[in-house]
Amino acid sequence: MDMFGRKTPVNTDPDKIEAILTRGISNIAVLEDLKKELLSGRQLRVKLGIDPTSKNIHLGRSTQLLKLRDFQELGHTIIFILGDFTGIIGDTSDKESERPMLSEEEIEENQKTYFEQVGKVIDLEKAETRRNSEWLGKLTYKEIGEQADQFSVADFIARDTIRNRLDKGTRVSLREVLYPLMQGYDSVAIEADVEIGGSDQWFNLLAGRSLQEHYKQKPQNIITMDLLLGLDGRKMSSSRGNTINITEEPQSMYGKVMSMGDDMMEDYFILCTRVPMTEIESMKKGREENKIHPRDMKMRLAREIVTLYHGGKAAEEAEQAFTETFREGSLPQDTQEVSVEKGASLGTTLIDAGIVASKNEFRRLVRDGGISIIGGEKITNDAFVIEDSIDVKVGK
Repeated sequence: MDMFGRKTPVNTDPDKIEAILTRGISNIAVLEDLKKELLSGRQLRVKLGIDPTSKNIHLGRSTQLLKLRDFQELGHTIIFILGDFTGIIGDTSDKESERPMLSEEEIEENQKTYFEQVGKVIDLEKAETRRNSEWLGKLTYKEIGEQADQFSVADFIARDTIRNRLDKGTRVSLREVLYPLMQGYDSVAIEADVEIGGSDQWFNLLAGRSLQEHYKQKPQNIITMDLLLGLDGRKMSSSRGNTINITEEPQSMYGKVMSMGDDMMEDYFILCTRVPMTEIESMKKGREENKIHPRDMKMRLAREIVTLYHGGKAAEEAEQAFTETFREGSLPQDTQEVSVEKGASLGTTLIDAGIVASKNEFRRLVRDGGISIIGGEKITNDAFVIEDSIDVKVGK
């Protein structure tokens, strides 16, 4: 609503709605119903919850925040829920082992800047912001029992991660069974029309639909997003340390993007930016036809991401610093470019190109930290193979 209490007009542009329903999407329940609702002009209540299990929100979480912002820009009511209660219990949807309970003190410490971080992506002044301790902390055993009665144990253990743990004889606590109930009840408490989540949260999101039906509400539609890979090629996760945090300093953020594998760029463009899909397709085609160098495409990606969280000026300065440090200041003017097949040995490549004299010399350089990926880490494995185009600094 605006300052006079009038409802914000809802944009029903079919192209914008199509982008919401397709960009970075893993699954939707129920697609036709949601599309009909969006085209109707009715103002929907769109929900996203994040547990403060670490101090920083990373790009893997920002993908869902960006989708929430897309709904906000169409004029829908968005609700961001800080999971200060669910964060204590812990969601094991994507975990191969039991997630330990966090203390209230840890959650309190972690959540200190969460709304500030979320405000980098969505307009908090036009959003509802809630903490789920408001309603979850008040539930009685009787109410929890009533909610639990809507599900069977078989429903819970049918999930791949839980079934795999049971097959291995790994402990699954009863506490973990409660998490989907709590996330589902969040949707009841705020009367959600739509909930956004990661593809690994499908069961939890469906729980919201079941509980809403039980409480005589219309079941929410569900949007799940593709998962973003971290810098090591696994799902981005604070516990793995493979993240790019949205609070990262501009130069660090820029450099981390430049260090990622070339095959990850398209997903990052789709999930972490709002560069038009037609332009992303054009860049992809240009790269495949060797008309666009992967490094230039990656620099565009780094610039877009830094701009989103720090502004255009900071992005320009980060790019200039990166260029001066890693391309102009540290590399000679006659930098040598070598074409190799994917999977080729770095050592053999450098030897064949005459850059390194022998295998022993290559091993010595690796051992002494004398070979590094420009904008990335030092190479510590003398069996390193080349999977993507990279800039490598050898010696001085």
